[in-house]
Amino acid sequence: MATKQFFLLGEAPSTARDVELPSDVEFEELQNIVASHFAIVKPNGVGFVHDDRRLNAMSEVLEKDEPIAVSINGNAVRDVPGPAGIPYFGNYFEIYPDHLGNNQRLFEKYGPLFVTNGMGNRLYQTNSAELSNIFLAEDDYFTKDIVPGHPLHPIKNPEAGVFLSDTNTEQWRLAHKFLPPALGPKAVRHYAPTMQKTVEQSFKVFDELDDKGEAWNVYQYMLKLGSQAVGKLVLGMDFAHFEEVDSPLHEMVLKIAENLELNKRVSSMGAWYAKMPFGDPKKVRDTRDRIMEMMTESIARASKGKEDLELQDAALKAENVVDYFLRAKDNKGSKLPPSQFAPTLLVATGAGFTTTSSLLSWLIYSLVEYPGNQERLLQELIDNDWDEDTQVTADTTSKLSFLDKFIKETQRLHNPSFQPGRTAKVDMILPGGYRLPKGAVVISALHHMHNNKDVWENPGRFDPDRWDTEQVKNRPPGSYIPFAAGPRMCVGFNFALQEIKVFLPKLVYRYKFSLAQDGPIDYDPYFQLIRPNNLRRGYCGDEMYHRYFLDSDHLVRKDEYMAMERGEEAALPWQEPKVLPDEGLFAGLGYGKTHRQCSYPPGMFVAPAPGRKASCNVDMGQPSTLRPTGNSLDMPFLDLDASFGVEARGWELKSADRT
Repeated sequence: MATKQFFLLGEAPSTARDVELPSDVEFEELQNIVASHFAIVKPNGVGFVHDDRRLNAMSEVLEKDEPIAVSINGNAVRDVPGPAGIPYFGNYFEIYPDHLGNNQRLFEKYGPLFVTNGMGNRLYQTNSAELSNIFLAEDDYFTKDIVPGHPLHPIKNPEAGVFLSDTNTEQWRLAHKFLPPALGPKAVRHYAPTMQKTVEQSFKVFDELDDKGEAWNVYQYMLKLGSQAVGKLVLGMDFAHFEEVDSPLHEMVLKIAENLELNKRVSSMGAWYAKMPFGDPKKVRDTRDRIMEMMTESIARASKGKEDLELQDAALKAENVVDYFLRAKDNKGSKLPPSQFAPTLLVATGAGFTTTSSLLSWLIYSLVEYPGNQERLLQELIDNDWDEDTQVTADTTSKLSFLDKFIKETQRLHNPSFQPGRTAKVDMILPGGYRLPKGAVVISALHHMHNNKDVWENPGRFDPDRWDTEQVKNRPPGSYIPFAAGPRMCVGFNFALQEIKVFLPKLVYRYKFSLAQDGPIDYDPYFQLIRPNNLRRGYCGDEMYHRYFLDSDHLVRKDEYMAMERGEEAALPWQEPKVLPDEGLFAGLGYGKTHRQCSYPPGMFVAPAPGRKASCNVDMGQPSTLRPTGNSLDMPFLDLDASFGVEARGWELKSADRT
């Protein structure tokens, strides 16, 4: 045995430690021994330096009598970098509200790992696949321990077992045994008919919106669609979201969505804030209690099959997940404890519909934002003999290669999930030489990993065909993880993907989507997932324009307009916009069976003749970009008489970035 002294490069030689080495030690074994002494996570990155010279052979190490420096991937040990921040608030105002954009800026400034302090919460974020793989592994270094400062801490629920609980618990072990079979590939196959029925039930609502020529907020209707399916398949409940166009969201859906938004707001303000007995922290607790009350009621109402079954059989024969929990038993005859039913079902329900609704919204955004993709997807459906009566199964969707690439590219560029968090179990040295303390909360920043220019060529370009390239096929492991990775990855990813692959083709085959607005799409910075706030979908098959019908010698009333939309003959022929002598710029009339749109450039004023009563219906084909001077509209029609009195007022059409 030989004893050598080693210290971390970047620290003083006086900190050197004695390390005993076997007489026949090899270089790779030396790396492992030294790594274990200094808690270096990846031994293959360990290097040895003496007098600024690298030691590359075992003989060179053994011949040195002085302390030898230990490098990590050629680097000295260092603290994780990050912005300094300001007293009390830390980096909060440097991050929010645009946390995606500002975190990207910090990655560009500090590299693959940085730390921020948000009102006392220290979060370490990475866009490196190598570091993310370490974080998500659930081993001696990291685990999911939802400590104060963790993004999920305000809604932590140990009884849930999955998502909202720590790993090192009996509840997680049980939930991880019982829930995955109900959401696995075989089980979700027999959910396909219910998924198809759900999307087909929505057609009457979307048809009515189309017939009326109304633009609609995509996320709100995708939330209805996603939760309708999850309610039926998880809880056996019909949320009745598509009885009519304005059917309200079920209270359970509203409360779960509200709880996720409140949690994001509370967790971003620091661990101290979550303890407040008022405001948003109190709302988090109150909504959670109401959700659990409704969940317990739904379990009591759920139907139960005639016999108990082994896990896999129960998953294939149960009507829904509640039925599965009531019937499923393991090979010892044990069942999931009833105390875990409601918390676990809450996770399956909430995570299920919030993820699906956000992803569906971004998929529709990708259809209308990136030219040619909607047409390619429709052509693929036609080439595979789809029609209105096609029964969607896993076998039919497996043939849709472009659909698969389109979904992957949307999840790469616009993934809803973005911050799976883990906690360091020990002090350690990460690849790159980063020193990380025990208890540190680390985040695999999925959005930034999926847009990392060191992995993805031109990452900001939407290109489904990149998935056919050798570069993407040979990408670093862990660089694309839309549902996270490791033992604590999303257990419902099979369910979510099948739901998407049933819903999207059915919608695309029946409708052509068009974007009913100009300007950028805003995401919600205070929600647990990335969802679009202002994405509006327009008429199926028609180009969208602003349409003005102004009181004049040729008044177009709302009832006439609606008759025209039903395909009936218009009262008057199409007229081009015109300027009336001495009366300023006039809107003109635009309607009729053939030419239904009248387009005006940004900056145009539409004013009635001086002294005349302004009685005008405005069909906002692009509602988020149409703004009356000094006021904001968000409705399909506006009667200027009701809103502005009898005086004539000017109207200005602006693009979103100018309002």
